[in-house]
Amino acid sequence: MGSIFVALTTLMLFFFSSCSCQVTVFDITKMGAKADGLTDIHLVLMDAWEQACRTRGAAKVVIPEGKYLLGVRTEFAGPCQGSMEFSVAGTIQAPENMAGDTWVKFQSVDRFTMSGGGTFDGQGQRASNCTKGSHCPGMVYNLRFNYLTRAVIQDITSLNSKNFHINVLGCNDITLHRLNIVAPATSLNTDRIHVGKSKLVRILDSQIATGDDCISIGDGSQDVNITRVTCGPGHGISIGSLGRYPNEEPVSEIHVTNCTLRNTDNGVRIKSWPGLQSGTANGLFFEDIAMDNVAHPILIDQKYCPYNKCNGKAASRVKISNVRFKNIHGTSSTPIAVQLICSSSLPCERVQLGGITLRYTGGGEAKSECQYVQPKVIGVFNTVGCQY
Repeated sequence: MGSIFVALTTLMLFFFSSCSCQVTVFDITKMGAKADGLTDIHLVLMDAWEQACRTRGAAKVVIPEGKYLLGVRTEFAGPCQGSMEFSVAGTIQAPENMAGDTWVKFQSVDRFTMSGGGTFDGQGQRASNCTKGSHCPGMVYNLRFNYLTRAVIQDITSLNSKNFHINVLGCNDITLHRLNIVAPATSLNTDRIHVGKSKLVRILDSQIATGDDCISIGDGSQDVNITRVTCGPGHGISIGSLGRYPNEEPVSEIHVTNCTLRNTDNGVRIKSWPGLQSGTANGLFFEDIAMDNVAHPILIDQKYCPYNKCNGKAASRVKISNVRFKNIHGTSSTPIAVQLICSSSLPCERVQLGGITLRYTGGGEAKSECQYVQPKVIGVFNTVGCQY
């Protein structure tokens, strides 16, 4: 199955990057945009997009090397007449202060590609230093990709977002490849990639350093593959949080493989709120993961209640089943390396642990803790506490 996935992914990336179709190019510098970092390119960029979107066949919007100011919220919307490519070689900067929730949004486009090696700089340093109760600038997302189909986002850097770096919503068949996402470890709520209500999602060969979840998987996510991602610092790779809002859609078939986590608060995590809304998460697979000084390498937390904004004593109403943690090795910075805290009213079912070799850096044995779950142990499991 894995070889088929890799082959299909390689074929799709080859198609997007090597198509010999005739392409109509819209270079914003030839349309009046200035790469001086001072002149707002919004109007020129929107003109280029609209002309490209009306073009039959293949069209490309080009942002050459240089520094550009994009000073207002910008939405690039379809549907378009043909395939669309957005090539960014330069650095696009946001203003320090901005209203709204999103800086750059791409929406309702079929056959969309973004590439070029460029950078979206959210200039979120002030937001990163913002503390509760103080006056904070607009907490906007760097990039949103909404309702795209057959899309590839590759070779792009997201820098210092004021909030989430990349949000993927309602997409079908989207690949995020060779992305570089950077924010300080102290930055607030700067999830690198959040995926929700999307299917056939691939996140590959990427580097993440942020202040919150490197990747978070929300409700309605199906057939998500996260492969060869390096994460740290941050909060690790998370499924959830789930069960906070009414009518959340099921999460299923999430595969996290061949990833490395360094100096993160968590490694691979599944989290749900206690006592709120119902939901399901089924088919969650974490395999061949390296942990380097990770505080909680393997974690199911169905009592997730940040800032005490819920009844922490209530049982979670999210049913978690068919979970596998396999070939996970490295070091834990806390004694409890494996913690599986499931719901008292909906215990976790069909949880497997195998090939787990985690060492506590403080000395002594690494430990495990299990509540309302009886995991099946297959092969090596070197932490003490959860064997049945």
